Amino acid sequence: MISSHAKGLLVLEDGTVLEGVAASAGTRFGEVVFNTSMTGYQEILTDPSYRGQIVVMTLPHIGNYGTAAGVEESRQPWVEGFVAHQFTARHSGSGQGGLLAYLQEHGIPALHEVDTRALVRRLRERGSLRGVLTDERSDVSGLLRELEEFPIMEGRALVDEVTCSERYSLAPTGEPICRLAVYDYGVKANILRSLLDLGVALEVLPARTGASDCLKLGVDGVVLSNGPGDPEPLREIIGNVRELVESGLPVLGICLGHQLLGLALGGRTHKLKFGHHGGNQPVKNLDSGAVLITSQNHGFAVDGDSLPAGCRVTEINLNDQTVEAITVEGQPIFSAQYHPEAAPGPHDASPLFRSFLDAVSPGLAVGGDR
Repeated sequence: MISSHAKGLLVLEDGTVLEGVAASAGTRFGEVVFNTSMTGYQEILTDPSYRGQIVVMTLPHIGNYGTAAGVEESRQPWVEGFVAHQFTARHSGSGQGGLLAYLQEHGIPALHEVDTRALVRRLRERGSLRGVLTDERSDVSGLLRELEEFPIMEGRALVDEVTCSERYSLAPTGEPICRLAVYDYGVKANILRSLLDLGVALEVLPARTGASDCLKLGVDGVVLSNGPGDPEPLREIIGNVRELVESGLPVLGICLGHQLLGLALGGRTHKLKFGHHGGNQPVKNLDSGAVLITSQNHGFAVDGDSLPAGCRVTEINLNDQTVEAITVEGQPIFSAQYHPEAAPGPHDASPLFRSFLDAVSPGLAVGGDR
C-alpha cells in the first residue's frame, strides 16, 4: 500500500470526475486510453507511441516487480499520466528500483485507489476521451473549460516530438547479414534489438529524412517504425514513403509505419473508438487461418476498402475486423499493425522480422543460422 494520502483527480471531457490517491505529483492533459497488458508497465511508460496519452491499466495491481535498467523502450517515459487501481509500494524485484520512485523521478503524474473497471467501461462506451490528471487543482469547472480547448488526437502530428535528432548507426555482433534503414517515428528499442540479434546492421534515421538521402546510403531495405499521433497530417513523411516504395527497395511498416505505408499506397486511415492497447490482441492470417496473439498500441487503423488494386489485406483483428497487415502483390512491401518484438506481450509475431529478411535477400541465413 501507499503511505501518502494526497488527493488526486482524473477529470474527463464528458464531465466524469474520479477521485483517488496521488502516487506521483503533477498536472497533465492528454487522451485517456486503457491498456490490458498484465506485465511490461515500464516498457509501456517508455513507449514513444504513448506521447500525448494518459494510460489506465486494467490489471488491478501495478508495480509488483519494480523497475530495472535496460528494459526501457526509449530514452525517457512518454506517457502524460499513469492510472491504476493499486500501485504496489513494496516490490518483489531483487536489486531493482520501485515503480513509484520511478514515476516521481520522471515527473509522471500518477493516480490510484480509483475504480478502474468503471473507468474502462466508460472509455469502451464513449471511446477514448480527453482528460486531465492532477493533484494540484480541484477546480473541476476550470479544468473542464481547459479540456474543451485541449486538442483532440485527430490531426495531431507528434512524431517530431519523439524522433531522434540525427542519424546514427548500430552494428550487430559478428558480420552483418544485411543493412537496413530504420525510420525513427518513435521507434521502440526492442525493434532495434530484435533486428540486431538477427545479425542486421542498422542506420537509424530521423523521421523527416528525405527518401533520396535514405537511398544514397545504399541500404538493402527500409523499416518504418511505430510512433504516436495521427498519420494523416504527416504529408511530407507520406511522400517520402511513397518514393521509397517506388524505388523497389523492400519496405516493412510497423504500427504507425503500417498506417503511413497504407496512406502512401493511396489508402485512408480512421480513428478507432478506443484503440488497441495491450498484449492480447488476436490477429488472423487470412491465407493460413492461423491466429496470433499480439502486442499492440495504436489509435488509428488503415481502411482496407480504400486500398488500391494490387494491395492486399493479409491479416485482420478478430475483435473488430480491422486491418492488421497488408502486402503489395509482386513487390517486397508489407506491413503489420502489431508489434513483432513483443515488448511487452507474446512472441507469436516474432517471425515477421525473419519473413522480411527473406524478402530483403531470399535464402539469407538469419540469426543463429549465420
